[in-house]
Amino acid sequence: MTEPPSSRDQFKRLTVLIATNCVDMIGFMIVVPLLPFYALDMAATPIMIGWIIASHAIAQLVAAPIWGRLSDRFGRRPILLISLTASAGGFLVFGLANTVLLLFLSRIIQGMGGGTTGVAQAYVADTIPPAQRARALGWLSAATSAGVILGPALGSLAAHWGQAAPGFIAAGLSMVNVFFAWRWLPESRTAEERSASRREASPVWHTVWQVLRHPLTPVASLIWVYAVGMLAFAAMTSVVALYLEAEFGVTAKTIGYFFVYIGALSFIMRSVLLGPVVDRIGEYTAMSLGTVSLAIGLMLYPLVPNLWTLIAIMPLVPIGTALLFPSTTSLMSQHSARSDVGAVMGTAQTYAGLSRVIAPLAATAAFQRLGHGTPFWLAAGLVVLVGLWTLRLPRPAAADPAGDAAAAAQPTQAS
Repeated sequence: MTEPPSSRDQFKRLTVLIATNCVDMIGFMIVVPLLPFYALDMAATPIMIGWIIASHAIAQLVAAPIWGRLSDRFGRRPILLISLTASAGGFLVFGLANTVLLLFLSRIIQGMGGGTTGVAQAYVADTIPPAQRARALGWLSAATSAGVILGPALGSLAAHWGQAAPGFIAAGLSMVNVFFAWRWLPESRTAEERSASRREASPVWHTVWQVLRHPLTPVASLIWVYAVGMLAFAAMTSVVALYLEAEFGVTAKTIGYFFVYIGALSFIMRSVLLGPVVDRIGEYTAMSLGTVSLAIGLMLYPLVPNLWTLIAIMPLVPIGTALLFPSTTSLMSQHSARSDVGAVMGTAQTYAGLSRVIAPLAATAAFQRLGHGTPFWLAAGLVVLVGLWTLRLPRPAAADPAGDAAAAAQPTQAS
């Protein structure tokens, strides 16, 4: 057996993974804000634009469990390299697109390549001890938040050089990512572990099915917490611009400031504050407090009397998601057998992707038909249910740094 990496090696690998994740999200966010404008120029209808946007999430939720299982069997590194290369191809197609069909194709390729969030999380689970895992996953998601802040600005700047420039720049960033990952990101799973996964691991879609079949088992429960929390958060983000415009007169020229504000808060919380908080109160308590903060934040959105009060309560949502999602992901890895970590993380991303498809459809319908505050109330209600569910979850055997062996002995689901 290969010796586990030293603390210095762990930090070096995590740094490369964080940088890779950030640059990948920058490339993604370069093209996303421009997509509706390009589609309109190609005579797409609003409904067609909605399907173009949704096609990415659909491709991602299909690809995620496949990438996760393949990473268990053949290693995290080759799957990450393949996905980054696929993303570059999708961005290149976006740059060359002159028809709606090519825009669809670019989004599908990007979605397939972007289905490896679970693989990156599994890499962290492979290399970081359980006691430090939530902190590391928080840094990984903070990198995503940084990409969300930087990408749109870079995309708007690139658009001055022509319609193809943003896609080409995003493709170039992805290829730089491929080089850095190839050069400095070693494989996190030993040959023995990969061989064991090929012998012992269940079929690709088995874990997805088991979450439905046995929803009360530890891993399935955590996946539901993650997915329902994502559904509530995605519902809020889907209508927040509409809500701010309808209630406070926020315009297209000023809405970006609110997203930068929320993104910056999320980045600070996940990169600076999450680690010390989890060290002090533990992942289970952090997960539960995350649901409380998120629920209260969502409930208060429709109740505030003016914009300045809303700005004051907005931090509750990014604080809640920063506590909820990394802690839940870390606990999934601790409850999973080592041979199934990639599949479990991929399955979680599949259910989260499904949430991101359902949320905008349901939230916008509720906003239009039931009232401007209704999506926030419904989302808050879902988070309250999630919070109550977290109270019944059992603690994993891998609750301390020495517990990884015990975690590996636990089944992914109750048979």
